[in-house]
Amino acid sequence: MIIVSSNQIVGKEVKETLGLVRGNTIRAKHIGKDILAGLRSIVGGEISEYTEALDEARDIALKRMTEEAEKLGADAILDVRFTTSQVMAGAAELLVYGTAVKIG
Repeated sequence: MIIVSSNQIVGKEVKETLGLVRGNTIRAKHIGKDILAGLRSIVGGEISEYTEALDEARDIALKRMTEEAEKLGADAILDVRFTTSQVMAGAAELLVYGTAVKIG
């Protein structure tokens, strides 16, 4: 599966557009990591606990989007975008979406 943020793949032609595909996950803060992150925010620097949580969420969302595209018979996903939103205090959604296509 080819996944790109552009609307084309150099050297490939879109033969068929299969539709929008997406994957998402909602993650809540872990109280222990949240306390550690709060302490780190006082002294400055990267808050690695949150970086790790977002990396994991991104991987899960990408996997879910890819599985949806595979069910449609897609070879690639174009115009991939990520977005996040807070759904409640201490919990955020990470959403990834794109256009599933067959290429040649």
